[in-house]
Amino acid sequence: MKTPPADTSEQVSPTNDPTAQATPDAFDKLVGEAEREPEISLPRQTPFQRFWCTRVLSSLSFQMLAVAMGWHIYALTHSAFALGLVGLAQFLPMFVLTLVVGQVADRYDRRRIASICQGLECVAAALFAWGTFGGWISAPVIYVLAACVGAARAFESPAVASLLPGVVPRAQLSQATAWATSANQAAQIGGPALGGLLYGIGPGAAYLACTLSFALASAAVSTIPLRTKPVPRAPVTLESVFSGVRFIRSQPVILGALSLDLFAVLFGGATALLPIFARDVLHAGPLGLGLLRSASAVGALGGTIWLAHFPLRKRPGAAMFGGVIAFGMATLVFGLSHSFIVSLLALMALGASDVISVVVRLSLVQLRTPDEMLGRVSAVNSLFIGTSNQLGEFESGVTAGWWGAQTAVLVGGCATIAIALLWMKLFPELHRTRSLEREEQHEVTA
Repeated sequence: MKTPPADTSEQVSPTNDPTAQATPDAFDKLVGEAEREPEISLPRQTPFQRFWCTRVLSSLSFQMLAVAMGWHIYALTHSAFALGLVGLAQFLPMFVLTLVVGQVADRYDRRRIASICQGLECVAAALFAWGTFGGWISAPVIYVLAACVGAARAFESPAVASLLPGVVPRAQLSQATAWATSANQAAQIGGPALGGLLYGIGPGAAYLACTLSFALASAAVSTIPLRTKPVPRAPVTLESVFSGVRFIRSQPVILGALSLDLFAVLFGGATALLPIFARDVLHAGPLGLGLLRSASAVGALGGTIWLAHFPLRKRPGAAMFGGVIAFGMATLVFGLSHSFIVSLLALMALGASDVISVVVRLSLVQLRTPDEMLGRVSAVNSLFIGTSNQLGEFESGVTAGWWGAQTAVLVGGCATIAIALLWMKLFPELHRTRSLEREEQHEVTA
Protein backbone atom coordinates (compact mmCIF):
# COMPACT_ATOMS: atom_id res chain seq x y z
CA MET A 1 0.00 0.00 0.00
CA LYS A 2 1.30 3.44 -0.87
CA THR A 3 1.94 5.85 1.94
CA PRO A 4 0.74 9.46 2.02
CA PRO A 5 3.14 12.34 1.58
CA ALA A 6 3.83 13.83 4.95
CA ASP A 7 6.04 16.25 6.78
CA THR A 8 8.57 14.12 8.57
CA SER A 9 8.92 16.86 11.13
CA GLU A 10 5.21 16.65 11.86
CA GLN A 11 4.16 13.09 11.08
CA VAL A 12 6.38 10.56 12.78
CA SER A 13 6.44 6.83 12.66
CA PRO A 14 4.84 4.81 15.41
CA THR A 15 8.26 3.75 16.62
CA ASN A 16 9.27 7.25 17.69
CA ASP A 17 5.86 8.90 18.14
CA PRO A 18 5.90 10.68 21.51
CA THR A 19 2.09 10.54 21.68
CA ALA A 20 2.09 6.79 21.32
CA GLN A 21 5.03 6.39 23.74
CA ALA A 22 5.69 2.91 22.45
CA THR A 23 8.91 1.08 21.62
CA PRO A 24 9.14 -0.82 18.32
CA ASP A 25 8.25 -3.99 20.21
CA ALA A 26 5.27 -2.32 21.85
CA PHE A 27 4.08 -1.02 18.51
CA ASP A 28 4.42 -4.47 16.98
CA LYS A 29 2.34 -5.81 19.83
CA LEU A 30 -0.41 -3.30 19.00
CA VAL A 31 -0.55 -3.60 15.22
CA GLY A 32 1.81 -6.36 14.18
CA GLU A 33 -0.71 -9.10 14.75
CA ALA A 34 -3.22 -7.34 12.51
CA GLU A 35 -0.46 -6.88 9.88
CA ARG A 36 0.45 -10.57 9.88
CA GLU A 37 -3.08 -11.92 10.31
CA PRO A 38 -5.47 -9.69 8.38
CA GLU A 39 -8.33 -12.09 9.07
CA ILE A 40 -8.42 -11.10 12.75
CA SER A 41 -11.75 -9.45 13.55
CA LEU A 42 -11.72 -5.67 13.52
CA PRO A 43 -13.17 -5.18 17.04
CA ARG A 44 -10.14 -7.10 18.41
CA GLN A 45 -7.55 -4.84 16.74
CA THR A 46 -6.30 -2.23 19.21
CA PRO A 47 -5.60 0.51 16.62
CA PHE A 48 -9.12 0.16 15.23
CA GLN A 49 -10.63 0.14 18.73
CA ARG A 50 -9.02 3.52 19.41
CA PHE A 51 -10.07 4.89 16.04
CA TRP A 52 -13.67 3.77 16.63
CA CYS A 53 -13.81 5.31 20.10
CA THR A 54 -12.41 8.59 18.76
CA ARG A 55 -15.12 8.68 16.09
CA VAL A 56 -17.80 8.08 18.72
CA LEU A 57 -16.55 10.90 20.96
CA SER A 58 -16.21 13.41 18.12
CA SER A 59 -19.61 12.60 16.61
CA LEU A 60 -21.28 12.55 20.03
CA SER A 61 -19.99 16.05 20.70
CA PHE A 62 -21.15 17.44 17.39
CA GLN A 63 -24.60 15.84 17.62
CA MET A 64 -25.20 17.31 21.08
CA LEU A 65 -24.03 20.70 19.82
CA ALA A 66 -26.27 20.51 16.76
CA VAL A 67 -29.36 19.86 18.89
CA ALA A 68 -28.49 22.69 21.26
CA MET A 69 -27.78 25.18 18.45
CA GLY A 70 -30.95 24.24 16.57
CA TRP A 71 -33.31 24.53 19.51
CA HIS A 72 -31.55 27.65 20.82
CA ILE A 73 -31.75 29.58 17.54
CA TYR A 74 -35.39 28.61 17.02
CA ALA A 75 -36.24 29.64 20.59
CA LEU A 76 -34.61 33.02 19.97
CA THR A 77 -36.02 33.71 16.49
CA HIS A 78 -39.00 31.38 15.82
CA SER A 79 -37.77 31.43 12.21
CA ALA A 80 -37.25 28.52 9.82
CA PHE A 81 -34.92 30.75 7.79
CA ALA A 82 -32.75 31.31 10.88
CA LEU A 83 -32.43 27.53 11.27
CA GLY A 84 -31.23 27.36 7.69
CA LEU A 85 -28.65 30.07 8.31
CA VAL A 86 -27.01 27.91 10.99
CA GLY A 87 -26.39 25.26 8.33
CA LEU A 88 -25.13 27.87 5.87
CA ALA A 89 -22.75 29.29 8.47
CA GLN A 90 -21.19 25.84 8.90
CA PHE A 91 -21.04 25.14 5.16
CA LEU A 92 -19.34 28.31 3.90
CA PRO A 93 -15.96 27.72 5.63
CA MET A 94 -15.91 24.17 4.32
CA PHE A 95 -16.57 25.39 0.78
CA VAL A 96 -13.88 28.08 0.92
CA LEU A 97 -11.25 25.81 2.48
CA THR A 98 -11.81 22.63 0.42
CA LEU A 99 -8.60 22.75 -1.63
CA VAL A 100 -6.51 23.82 1.35
CA VAL A 101 -7.67 21.14 3.78
CA GLY A 102 -6.89 18.33 1.35
CA GLN A 103 -3.30 19.50 1.00
CA VAL A 104 -2.98 19.76 4.78
CA ALA A 105 -4.34 16.23 5.30
CA ASP A 106 -1.83 14.80 2.78
CA ARG A 107 1.20 16.69 4.13
CA TYR A 108 0.97 16.61 7.91
CA ASP A 109 0.20 14.18 10.72
CA ARG A 110 -3.51 13.49 10.35
CA ARG A 111 -3.86 12.63 14.02
CA ARG A 112 -2.43 15.99 15.03
CA ILE A 113 -4.73 17.81 12.60
CA ALA A 114 -7.78 16.05 14.05
CA SER A 115 -6.65 16.72 17.62
CA ILE A 116 -6.15 20.45 16.99
CA CYS A 117 -9.51 20.77 15.24
CA GLN A 118 -11.35 19.01 18.04
CA GLY A 119 -9.60 21.30 20.49
CA LEU A 120 -10.91 24.32 18.58
CA GLU A 121 -14.41 22.84 18.63
CA CYS A 122 -14.00 22.45 22.38
CA VAL A 123 -13.23 26.17 22.63
CA ALA A 124 -16.29 27.04 20.53
CA ALA A 125 -18.54 24.91 22.76
CA ALA A 126 -17.06 26.61 25.84
CA LEU A 127 -17.89 30.01 24.32
CA PHE A 128 -21.46 28.84 23.74
CA ALA A 129 -21.67 27.93 27.43
CA TRP A 130 -20.07 31.20 28.53
CA GLY A 131 -22.44 33.24 26.38
CA THR A 132 -25.44 31.34 27.72
CA PHE A 133 -24.51 31.71 31.38
CA GLY A 134 -23.38 35.31 30.82
CA GLY A 135 -26.58 36.30 29.03
CA TRP A 136 -24.85 37.68 25.92
CA ILE A 137 -25.69 34.84 23.51
CA SER A 138 -27.69 35.97 20.46
CA ALA A 139 -28.50 34.80 16.95
CA PRO A 140 -25.47 36.55 15.37
CA VAL A 141 -23.18 35.03 18.01
CA ILE A 142 -24.59 31.57 17.25
CA TYR A 143 -23.92 32.09 13.53
CA VAL A 144 -20.32 33.16 14.16
CA LEU A 145 -19.58 30.23 16.48
CA ALA A 146 -21.29 27.84 14.07
CA ALA A 147 -18.97 29.12 11.33
CA CYS A 148 -15.96 28.48 13.60
CA VAL A 149 -17.14 24.92 14.18
CA GLY A 150 -17.62 24.52 10.43
CA ALA A 151 -14.07 25.70 9.74
CA ALA A 152 -12.62 23.27 12.27
CA ARG A 153 -14.65 20.38 10.86
CA ALA A 154 -13.49 21.31 7.35
CA PHE A 155 -9.95 20.32 8.38
CA GLU A 156 -10.98 17.50 10.71
CA SER A 157 -13.19 15.50 8.35
CA PRO A 158 -10.66 14.65 5.59
CA ALA A 159 -7.92 14.07 8.16
CA VAL A 160 -9.99 11.53 10.10
CA ALA A 161 -11.34 9.89 6.94
CA SER A 162 -7.79 9.49 5.60
CA LEU A 163 -6.62 7.82 8.81
CA LEU A 164 -8.56 4.60 8.27
CA PRO A 165 -6.33 3.00 5.58
CA GLY A 166 -3.41 3.42 7.97
CA VAL A 167 -5.28 1.74 10.81
CA VAL A 168 -6.58 -1.53 9.30
CA PRO A 169 -5.39 -4.05 6.69
CA ARG A 170 -6.54 -3.08 3.20
CA ALA A 171 -8.42 -6.37 2.79
CA GLN A 172 -10.68 -5.32 5.66
CA LEU A 173 -11.13 -1.71 4.58
CA SER A 174 -14.70 -2.03 3.29
CA GLN A 175 -15.77 -3.79 6.48
CA ALA A 176 -13.91 -1.22 8.58
CA THR A 177 -15.79 1.55 6.76
CA ALA A 178 -19.08 0.00 7.86
CA TRP A 179 -17.84 -0.27 11.45
CA ALA A 180 -16.58 3.33 11.37
CA THR A 181 -19.95 4.44 10.07
CA SER A 182 -21.58 2.59 12.95
CA ALA A 183 -19.51 4.74 15.32
CA ASN A 184 -21.11 7.83 13.86
CA GLN A 185 -24.55 6.28 14.04
CA ALA A 186 -24.08 5.20 17.66
CA ALA A 187 -23.17 8.79 18.49
CA GLN A 188 -26.12 10.08 16.50
CA ILE A 189 -28.39 7.93 18.66
CA GLY A 190 -26.99 8.97 22.01
CA GLY A 191 -25.85 12.49 21.14
CA PRO A 192 -29.16 14.11 20.15
CA ALA A 193 -31.12 12.40 22.93
CA LEU A 194 -28.51 13.42 25.50
CA GLY A 195 -28.29 16.91 24.04
CA GLY A 196 -32.06 17.33 24.16
CA LEU A 197 -32.21 16.04 27.73
CA LEU A 198 -29.43 18.39 28.87
CA TYR A 199 -30.98 21.31 27.00
CA GLY A 200 -34.18 20.63 28.92
CA ILE A 201 -32.15 21.22 32.09
CA GLY A 202 -30.61 24.33 30.57
CA PRO A 203 -28.76 25.33 27.37
CA GLY A 204 -25.58 25.87 29.36
CA ALA A 205 -25.60 22.26 30.57
CA ALA A 206 -25.72 20.99 26.99
CA TYR A 207 -22.85 23.24 25.91
CA LEU A 208 -20.70 22.22 28.88
CA ALA A 209 -21.20 18.54 28.01
CA CYS A 210 -20.11 19.30 24.44
CA THR A 211 -17.00 21.04 25.77
CA LEU A 212 -15.99 18.00 27.81
CA SER A 213 -16.68 15.52 25.01
CA PHE A 214 -14.69 17.51 22.43
CA ALA A 215 -11.77 17.69 24.88
CA LEU A 216 -11.80 13.90 25.33
CA ALA A 217 -11.92 13.36 21.56
CA SER A 218 -8.97 15.71 21.06
CA ALA A 219 -6.90 13.75 23.57
CA ALA A 220 -7.95 10.32 22.28
CA VAL A 221 -7.17 10.75 18.58
CA SER A 222 -3.47 11.37 19.22
CA THR A 223 -3.09 7.89 20.78
CA ILE A 224 -4.04 5.95 17.62
CA PRO A 225 -1.06 3.88 16.38
CA LEU A 226 -0.67 3.78 12.59
CA ARG A 227 0.47 0.94 10.34
CA THR A 228 1.93 3.26 7.69
CA LYS A 229 5.22 5.13 7.86
CA PRO A 230 5.90 8.61 6.48
CA VAL A 231 7.65 9.54 3.25
CA PRO A 232 9.06 12.98 2.41
CA ARG A 233 6.27 15.34 1.48
CA ALA A 234 5.98 16.52 -2.11
CA PRO A 235 6.10 20.24 -2.91
CA VAL A 236 2.80 22.07 -3.33
CA THR A 237 2.01 22.93 -6.94
CA LEU A 238 -1.09 24.23 -8.67
CA GLU A 239 -1.46 20.79 -10.23
CA SER A 240 -1.35 19.03 -6.86
CA VAL A 241 -3.93 21.42 -5.39
CA PHE A 242 -6.53 20.47 -8.00
CA SER A 243 -5.47 16.83 -8.39
CA GLY A 244 -8.23 15.54 -6.11
CA VAL A 245 -10.91 17.22 -8.21
CA ARG A 246 -9.37 15.92 -11.44
CA PHE A 247 -9.12 12.41 -10.07
CA ILE A 248 -12.80 12.32 -9.12
CA ARG A 249 -13.81 13.67 -12.53
CA SER A 250 -11.82 10.87 -14.17
CA GLN A 251 -13.65 8.17 -12.18
CA PRO A 252 -17.34 8.05 -13.20
CA VAL A 253 -18.19 5.50 -10.52
CA ILE A 254 -16.83 7.69 -7.71
CA LEU A 255 -18.26 10.88 -9.24
CA GLY A 256 -21.66 9.25 -9.63
CA ALA A 257 -21.70 7.98 -6.04
CA LEU A 258 -20.63 11.32 -4.56
CA SER A 259 -23.04 13.40 -6.62
CA LEU A 260 -25.98 11.03 -6.06
CA ASP A 261 -25.51 11.17 -2.31
CA LEU A 262 -25.03 14.95 -2.47
CA PHE A 263 -28.23 15.80 -4.33
CA ALA A 264 -30.36 13.16 -2.62
CA VAL A 265 -29.59 14.49 0.86
CA LEU A 266 -29.45 18.13 -0.29
CA PHE A 267 -33.09 18.03 -1.37
CA GLY A 268 -34.40 15.19 0.79
CA GLY A 269 -32.89 16.01 4.17
CA ALA A 270 -35.30 17.14 6.89
CA THR A 271 -32.85 17.42 9.79
CA ALA A 272 -32.80 21.22 9.94
CA LEU A 273 -36.59 21.32 10.24
CA LEU A 274 -36.82 18.87 13.14
CA PRO A 275 -37.10 21.69 15.73
CA ILE A 276 -40.21 22.91 13.87
CA PHE A 277 -41.70 19.41 13.67
CA ALA A 278 -40.91 18.73 17.34
CA ARG A 279 -42.37 22.00 18.58
CA ASP A 280 -45.19 22.90 16.18
CA VAL A 281 -46.27 19.66 14.45
CA LEU A 282 -45.67 16.86 16.96
CA HIS A 283 -45.61 19.00 20.16
CA ALA A 284 -42.77 16.92 21.60
CA GLY A 285 -40.45 19.47 23.31
CA PRO A 286 -36.62 19.44 23.53
CA LEU A 287 -36.44 15.76 24.54
CA GLY A 288 -38.73 14.87 21.65
CA LEU A 289 -36.39 16.77 19.33
CA GLY A 290 -33.47 14.73 20.63
CA LEU A 291 -35.38 11.50 20.04
CA LEU A 292 -36.31 12.56 16.51
CA ARG A 293 -32.67 13.33 15.70
CA SER A 294 -31.68 9.97 17.18
CA ALA A 295 -34.31 7.96 15.30
CA SER A 296 -32.58 8.02 11.92
CA ALA A 297 -29.34 7.01 13.62
CA VAL A 298 -31.08 4.03 15.24
CA GLY A 299 -32.06 2.77 11.81
CA ALA A 300 -28.64 3.59 10.40
CA LEU A 301 -26.86 1.77 13.23
CA GLY A 302 -28.89 -1.34 12.54
CA GLY A 303 -27.98 -1.04 8.87
CA THR A 304 -24.27 -0.56 9.52
CA ILE A 305 -24.10 -3.51 11.90
CA TRP A 306 -25.77 -5.65 9.24
CA LEU A 307 -23.35 -4.41 6.56
CA ALA A 308 -20.36 -4.93 8.86
CA HIS A 309 -21.27 -8.61 9.17
CA PHE A 310 -22.62 -9.02 5.63
CA PRO A 311 -20.68 -6.60 3.37
CA LEU A 312 -22.07 -5.52 0.00
CA ARG A 313 -20.08 -7.92 -2.17
CA LYS A 314 -22.43 -8.06 -5.15
CA ARG A 315 -23.88 -5.14 -7.11
CA PRO A 316 -23.28 -2.41 -4.52
CA GLY A 317 -24.18 0.23 -7.11
CA ALA A 318 -27.69 -1.14 -7.55
CA ALA A 319 -28.01 -1.38 -3.77
CA MET A 320 -27.03 2.28 -3.48
CA PHE A 321 -29.74 3.36 -5.92
CA GLY A 322 -32.30 1.25 -4.07
CA GLY A 323 -31.27 2.82 -0.78
CA VAL A 324 -31.66 6.35 -2.15
CA ILE A 325 -35.15 5.60 -3.47
CA ALA A 326 -36.12 4.12 -0.10
CA PHE A 327 -34.68 7.26 1.54
CA GLY A 328 -37.02 9.41 -0.54
CA MET A 329 -40.04 7.27 0.29
CA ALA A 330 -39.30 7.41 4.03
CA THR A 331 -38.99 11.20 3.74
CA LEU A 332 -42.48 11.35 2.22
CA VAL A 333 -43.92 9.32 5.10
CA PHE A 334 -42.28 11.62 7.64
CA GLY A 335 -43.60 14.72 5.90
CA LEU A 336 -47.16 13.38 5.97
CA SER A 337 -47.11 12.20 9.59
CA HIS A 338 -48.75 13.93 12.54
CA SER A 339 -47.97 11.03 14.88
CA PHE A 340 -44.78 11.05 16.95
CA ILE A 341 -44.45 7.25 16.74
CA VAL A 342 -44.98 7.15 12.97
CA SER A 343 -42.48 9.97 12.57
CA LEU A 344 -39.91 8.06 14.62
CA LEU A 345 -40.42 4.92 12.52
CA ALA A 346 -40.16 6.89 9.28
CA LEU A 347 -36.89 8.45 10.41
CA MET A 348 -35.55 5.02 11.40
CA ALA A 349 -36.34 3.73 7.90
CA LEU A 350 -34.74 6.84 6.45
CA GLY A 351 -31.54 6.20 8.38
CA ALA A 352 -31.38 2.51 7.47
CA SER A 353 -31.72 3.29 3.76
CA ASP A 354 -29.27 6.19 3.85
CA VAL A 355 -26.49 4.11 5.38
CA ILE A 356 -26.32 1.96 2.25
CA SER A 357 -25.40 5.03 0.22
CA VAL A 358 -22.90 6.14 2.87
CA VAL A 359 -21.05 2.81 3.04
CA VAL A 360 -20.89 2.39 -0.74
CA ARG A 361 -19.64 5.96 -1.23
CA LEU A 362 -16.97 5.77 1.47
CA SER A 363 -15.82 2.31 0.36
CA LEU A 364 -15.42 3.46 -3.23
CA VAL A 365 -13.35 6.46 -2.16
CA GLN A 366 -11.14 4.40 0.17
CA LEU A 367 -10.58 1.46 -2.19
CA ARG A 368 -10.14 3.29 -5.50
CA THR A 369 -8.03 6.27 -4.45
CA PRO A 370 -4.20 6.13 -4.30
CA ASP A 371 -3.16 6.60 -0.69
CA GLU A 372 -0.82 9.50 -1.41
CA MET A 373 -3.76 11.66 -2.58
CA LEU A 374 -6.43 10.26 -0.28
CA GLY A 375 -6.49 13.45 1.80
CA ARG A 376 -7.26 15.63 -1.23
CA VAL A 377 -9.96 13.28 -2.49
CA SER A 378 -11.40 12.99 1.02
CA ALA A 379 -11.51 16.79 1.21
CA VAL A 380 -13.67 16.90 -1.92
CA ASN A 381 -15.77 14.10 -0.45
CA SER A 382 -16.16 16.14 2.74
CA LEU A 383 -17.26 19.13 0.67
CA PHE A 384 -19.94 16.98 -0.96
CA ILE A 385 -21.06 15.79 2.48
CA GLY A 386 -21.07 19.33 3.85
CA THR A 387 -23.00 20.57 0.84
CA SER A 388 -25.65 17.90 1.29
CA ASN A 389 -25.90 18.36 5.06
CA GLN A 390 -25.20 21.99 5.95
CA LEU A 391 -26.24 23.59 2.65
CA GLY A 392 -29.18 21.19 2.63
CA GLU A 393 -30.20 22.62 5.99
CA PHE A 394 -30.15 26.10 4.48
CA GLU A 395 -32.22 24.90 1.51
CA SER A 396 -34.72 23.30 3.89
CA GLY A 397 -35.00 26.50 5.90
CA VAL A 398 -35.62 28.59 2.78
CA THR A 399 -38.24 26.26 1.29
CA ALA A 400 -39.95 25.86 4.67
CA GLY A 401 -40.15 29.64 4.89
CA TRP A 402 -41.84 29.68 1.48
CA TRP A 403 -44.20 26.71 1.69
CA GLY A 404 -44.21 25.52 5.30
CA ALA A 405 -42.18 22.72 6.88
CA GLN A 406 -44.34 19.76 5.87
CA THR A 407 -44.70 20.83 2.23
CA ALA A 408 -40.95 21.45 2.00
CA VAL A 409 -40.22 17.92 3.24
CA LEU A 410 -42.71 16.37 0.80
CA VAL A 411 -41.20 18.22 -2.16
CA GLY A 412 -37.75 17.11 -1.03
CA GLY A 413 -38.79 13.46 -0.86
CA CYS A 414 -40.17 13.57 -4.40
CA ALA A 415 -36.99 15.28 -5.63
CA THR A 416 -34.82 12.56 -4.06
CA ILE A 417 -36.65 9.78 -5.88
CA ALA A 418 -36.48 11.69 -9.17
CA ILE A 419 -32.73 12.25 -8.76
CA ALA A 420 -32.09 8.54 -8.17
CA LEU A 421 -33.95 7.62 -11.36
CA LEU A 422 -32.11 10.29 -13.35
CA TRP A 423 -28.68 9.22 -12.03
CA MET A 424 -29.29 5.66 -13.23
CA LYS A 425 -29.25 7.10 -16.75
CA LEU A 426 -26.43 9.59 -16.22
CA PHE A 427 -24.05 7.16 -14.46
CA PRO A 428 -24.68 3.64 -15.80
CA GLU A 429 -21.18 2.62 -14.66
CA LEU A 430 -22.24 3.11 -11.04
CA HIS A 431 -25.45 1.17 -11.53
CA ARG A 432 -23.49 -1.71 -13.08
CA THR A 433 -20.76 -1.78 -10.42
CA ARG A 434 -20.54 -5.38 -9.26
CA SER A 435 -17.98 -5.38 -6.48
CA LEU A 436 -16.06 -3.29 -3.99
CA GLU A 437 -13.23 -5.79 -3.76
CA ARG A 438 -9.57 -4.82 -3.82
CA GLU A 439 -9.04 -6.10 -7.38
CA GLU A 440 -11.10 -3.21 -8.74
CA GLN A 441 -8.66 -0.74 -7.21
CA HIS A 442 -5.91 -2.26 -9.30
CA GLU A 443 -7.95 -2.03 -12.48
CA VAL A 444 -8.86 1.62 -11.93
CA THR A 445 -5.43 2.90 -10.94
CA ALA A 446 -3.42 0.77 -13.36
